[in-house]
Amino acid sequence: MPFFTYLLASDRNGTLYCGHTDDLAERLEQHRTKTFKGFSARYDVTRLVWYEVHDSREGAFLRERQIKKWNRAWKLRLIEAGNPQWLDLYDMLNQ
Repeated sequence: MPFFTYLLASDRNGTLYCGHTDDLAERLEQHRTKTFKGFSARYDVTRLVWYEVHDSREGAFLRERQIKKWNRAWKLRLIEAGNPQWLDLYDMLNQ
């Protein structure tokens, strides 16, 4: 079973949110419908701009914790390295 670490953005260079999950499509749907009234709902952070796959929940969790400690510039470079157009990768998940 794959696990994911992901970054969401409100817009290009906007507010960022980092999380991890074992079902990326379902978790993104929760962010988009604002199922949970937390940070991402409050700041409308719904665009999937980066993610990576891990073999274990612990690996995804540790990567999330690592990224959350990074400064904003490092997170922006991570996004731009793999997604320079800041496309919403959500639609690509089901292809």
